[in-house]
Amino acid sequence: MNMIRQIRAVTWMNLRSIPQRFGASSVIVVGIAGVVAVLISVLAMATGFTHTVLATGRDDRAIVLRGGSDAELASTLSREATLTIIDAPGIRKDAAGKAIASAEPVVIVEMPKKSNASGANVTIRGVGAEGVALRPEIQLVAGRMFRRGVRELIVGRGAEAQFKGLDVGSHIALRGSDWTIVGAFDSNGDSHESELFADAETVLSAYRRNLYQSVVARLDSKDSFDAFKAALTTNPQLSVAVLRERDYYAHQSQRMGKVLAFLAYFVGGIMALGALFGALNTMYSAVSVRSREIATLRAIGFGASAVVLSVLIEAILLSVTGALIGAGLAWLFFNGNVVSTLGSNFTQVVFRLAVSPSLVALGILWACAIGLIGGLFPAIRAARLPVAMALRAL
Repeated sequence: MNMIRQIRAVTWMNLRSIPQRFGASSVIVVGIAGVVAVLISVLAMATGFTHTVLATGRDDRAIVLRGGSDAELASTLSREATLTIIDAPGIRKDAAGKAIASAEPVVIVEMPKKSNASGANVTIRGVGAEGVALRPEIQLVAGRMFRRGVRELIVGRGAEAQFKGLDVGSHIALRGSDWTIVGAFDSNGDSHESELFADAETVLSAYRRNLYQSVVARLDSKDSFDAFKAALTTNPQLSVAVLRERDYYAHQSQRMGKVLAFLAYFVGGIMALGALFGALNTMYSAVSVRSREIATLRAIGFGASAVVLSVLIEAILLSVTGALIGAGLAWLFFNGNVVSTLGSNFTQVVFRLAVSPSLVALGILWACAIGLIGGLFPAIRAARLPVAMALRAL
């Protein structure tokens, strides 16, 4: 009898006996389902967060910060410095010949979350007159644009969904004055949807400031970046850091992405260890229950390799079943959910969880690894089972 036929026969025998061992077999399925569901759910947070932050950047936009700063909140630029930056070569001009760039103040306010009413930091971004042309992806979906010189705001869809009091028409108190939310916008799911926009000069006046945090400029093309950067970094009157906007936001996403990934693998690893012991115990029990059957098969000519592979196949099939259940639960309960977490600027970033095919594949790989390790030693024990001793027990 060839090897493939032997493996098929023994595997079929093992699988047919699963209903009689349903309670024990379900230990593997449930354990693996829990591991995969947790792993995919937390990694979906990391994937969604990273996608949201990276979607904010474009190759034909540059952001300028104070030299040595790695985030907007750590940066300050004087009015004179921003004027020099906006006059630099490489910036795209509008129909009137004005540079498409925006000197932007950024302030942090505390707003109650809808989920638990706890306070969380939200970003208010002051936007210059060229802000609309600078970010064409921003589209009003309700209300109207704020007016210059008036204490009005537009709110990103993400912030509106996550925080109380940010509906269009609402009034919020900032620095002892009343501000009106006059519109809502989306921007293709990027991190700006977690912010509120207002007129830059009005924000500076309200907060009694005269310093900006950044200048964002739209370039003639993505190839204009090097000339733009060189003109600013070689200017002895300036001390600035010039980055492609995409690179800036990629850097901003790294820390939180790594934290979420570590959490997923750490918690998933602990649960995987428990599932592994469950798989070992279950497969040892299954081999023990079928010891006479295995010995009989060995006595009539079935090889040890067929027995080993059949036990491994059973363990992997049970594990893959658990992985598919866990992935299905993660997709059902978490995919597309809107959540928020702390970003690099100590403000909340609103994003959607994304259960992608690659995460499902990763969960199945984890399940296969657990099933392989959990079934290996019981399989070896089955192959080494003394045939004469087992048959004498019949």
